[in-house]
Amino acid sequence: MDRIITNDELKEDFDETIRPQHIDEYIGQTEVKENVRVFIEAAKMRNEPLDHVLLYGPPGLGKTTLAHIIANELGSNIRTTTGPAIEKAGDLAAVLSTLEPGDVLFIDEIHRLPKYIEEMLYPAMEDFELDIVIGGEGASRSIKIDLPPFTLVGATTRAGDISSPLRDRFGIVNKLEYYSIEELKEIIKRTARVLDMEIEEDAALELAARSRKTPRIANRLFKRVRDFALVLGDGKVDVKITKDALKRLKVDEYGLDSLDIEYLTTLINKFNGGPVGVETMASAMGEEISSLEDVVEPYLMQEGFIKRTQRGRVATEKAYKHLGGNKEETLF
Repeated sequence: MDRIITNDELKEDFDETIRPQHIDEYIGQTEVKENVRVFIEAAKMRNEPLDHVLLYGPPGLGKTTLAHIIANELGSNIRTTTGPAIEKAGDLAAVLSTLEPGDVLFIDEIHRLPKYIEEMLYPAMEDFELDIVIGGEGASRSIKIDLPPFTLVGATTRAGDISSPLRDRFGIVNKLEYYSIEELKEIIKRTARVLDMEIEEDAALELAARSRKTPRIANRLFKRVRDFALVLGDGKVDVKITKDALKRLKVDEYGLDSLDIEYLTTLINKFNGGPVGVETMASAMGEEISSLEDVVEPYLMQEGFIKRTQRGRVATEKAYKHLGGNKEETLF
C-alpha cells in the first residue's frame, strides 16, 4: 500500500535543499546534538579521527542527516552504503579502499550486514587494517590492506539486532528520540523558508501535530499540503487548506493514515482486539511483517493504541474509542 506518511527504512529522501548541513541548523535531539558537537571539537583539537558513531532509533528521525552533518563539521568527505549492499568481501574492500584520511563512512541498516562481513569490519574499525582472503580453495592466501584513519557512522532501526562485539567497537552510541510537536513545527517552518513557501503558524502547528513525531513525515506532509495550497488555494499554506488537504490525504488528528486504521480495524474486528501475533496480522492485511514492526506498530504503541504482550498484539480502549466504539460493544 502506498502511504503518504510511509517511512522508507533504506534512506531518508529529503531533498538536499531541505536537509540541514550544519549542526546549528539541526532542530531537535538537543542532548545528542550537543554531545556530538563536543566530541567533534575534541577530535579536531587532537587532530584525530572522530570515534566511530552508532545512531539508532525509529525511521525518519534524522540519522542520515546527522551522519552528513558530522562529516560537514569534520570538514571531511562522506561515503554512504547500506548493510544489504555489502554481500561479499570484495564489496567491503571496494568501499574501504576509496576512503581518504579523516573520511566518514556511513553504513545505513548496519544490523543487516552479513556476519562474516561484520567480523571483517572489526580490525578495520580498531586497527584500520583489512584482512581478506583471495584465491580458490587449496590455493587461498590472506592479504592485509592498510586503511587510512576514518570514522564509521552506523545507523539502525533495530539496535537489538546488532551483535555485542560490533556494538562495543563504537565509541559513541546515541539513541534518537521522537520529536515534540514544537520541534516539528520549527522544522516545518524551516522547510517552508527553504522552499520559499509562506505558512501560517497555526498551519505549521496542525501539520506538526499530525506528523507522528517524525521529521521525515512532517516534511512529506508539508510538500503535499503545499501542492494543495498552490492549486486550490492562494499559494499560502493556512490552517484551512492544511486541514482540507490532510482530510483528502486521509491523515487524521493523531497522524494515523489508512494503513494504521486498517491495522486497528483488523485487530479489533477479525481478532476481537487480540492478542494476536504480528505474523498473523501481516498475513491478514497482506503486508510485510517488517513493515508492520518498523513503521506501523511503533507509533501505535507510542500513542497507546496497542500493547505488545507475550501472547501478541492487543488493542487498547483508546483504539476502540478512536474507531467510534468501545470494547464491550465490540465483544457483545
